[in-house]
Amino acid sequence: MLDELRFDADRPLTGLEIELNLVDGESNPAMKNAEILRYMASPMLQTELGQFNLEINVPPRLIAEDGLALYEEGLRTTLAQLEERAAKADAAVALIGILPTLQPEHTVLENLSANPRYRLLNSQIMNERGENMEIDIRGVERFTTTMDSIAPEAACTSIQFHLQVSPEQFPAYWNASQAITAIQLAVGSNSPYAFGHRLWSETRIALFTQATDVRPEELRVQGVRPRVWFGERWVTSIFDLFEENVRYFPPLLPLMEAEDPLEVLRSGGIPRLGELRLHNGTVYRWNRPVYDVMDGRPHLRVENRVLPAGPTVVDMMANAALYYGLVRTLAEEDRPVWTKLPFTAAEQNFYSAARRGIEAVGQWPGAGEGRFSELLLNRLLPLAYEGLDRFGVDPGIRDRLLGIIERRCALRRTGATWQTAMVNKLEKGGLDRPAALREMLTRYRRYSQANAPVHTWPLE
Repeated sequence: MLDELRFDADRPLTGLEIELNLVDGESNPAMKNAEILRYMASPMLQTELGQFNLEINVPPRLIAEDGLALYEEGLRTTLAQLEERAAKADAAVALIGILPTLQPEHTVLENLSANPRYRLLNSQIMNERGENMEIDIRGVERFTTTMDSIAPEAACTSIQFHLQVSPEQFPAYWNASQAITAIQLAVGSNSPYAFGHRLWSETRIALFTQATDVRPEELRVQGVRPRVWFGERWVTSIFDLFEENVRYFPPLLPLMEAEDPLEVLRSGGIPRLGELRLHNGTVYRWNRPVYDVMDGRPHLRVENRVLPAGPTVVDMMANAALYYGLVRTLAEEDRPVWTKLPFTAAEQNFYSAARRGIEAVGQWPGAGEGRFSELLLNRLLPLAYEGLDRFGVDPGIRDRLLGIIERRCALRRTGATWQTAMVNKLEKGGLDRPAALREMLTRYRRYSQANAPVHTWPLE
């Protein structure tokens, strides 16, 4: 198909998926997603792994002209409607990477959503492991526990950016996306707490990796690759990634479709490749290759899965502007960054940013070693402006959104830094950790709904 078919790449369509949490009046997780969906039947909404999760699938669009502003407007409208419907179920919405009031007793098998696929995935992963999940995250504090299901994965809620590209463009855009994951995490971290403990600036990275690891200890020691992984090389074709999927990862879900792809091709049709897509969905790359069919035409997308949800809609749109602008310029450079940056260095940058967020230090070609926030201010933000110009984004919208990124870098304030500063303040005021987390989340939700960028939030 890559050799012979014309994939749809006439327009650089983008898309968004946003996972969110549901909370009750005490700011604890609310197991209400099925009930809320009954109140608000929408093709944009669907359940996620945990009963305290929902996902918003935003229809694809161009970001040229006012596209990013229309994304923001549409998301705010959808979230306002969702808050109204959630209130009928005595629940509310929290846009945050990991719900800080979540406890191990909430992430248990009976709290998985009703979709049979989630139970099947759980049984397959646990059978593959042959033993319980061991969670051990060492950050500012340390959290360890043993779990008998994949339910802890539900703690991790993200925003995912999609970008449609041609087969010829795909390797450049995927490589560029891999190169900037650390930059994204440094300025977008929003998950410093998990299960009552202060861990990494973006604890989702560690928790998601461990909560979906099918390898028992002996296979980890032997170097068997994890299903959540950064990768191990720059690519020259999207085929490289699908080939790795088959070579390294046995299928988890034993589901087959009636379609014979070769017969469909011979008859002039476009195969949906259901098994390939299903298997690809169980290999959790931070930048995932996507094959899909829309309106009878096949297309390819890069799915960027690095960032957490929140803190606000405008913050998420600023993160989107940074991603789309920076990845476009870097992908189209004459001497691209991945020819100068070792893949192992990109991976080290990624984990440094996940651990330390806005204070993270790493390598960049031509800049040596330094803080990612300073790298953005001094070198990379102008490239993001240039990339958005190539997309045809309205200059006023471009300046507003990238200006938010600039202020985060200058002030060194992100969702993660605000959360930790607020909890520290509340604990010094006499609250214990659980009470401080609940109060922090209450204030977080209030500021989030106001849609003021997180770098402007007060610490009062």
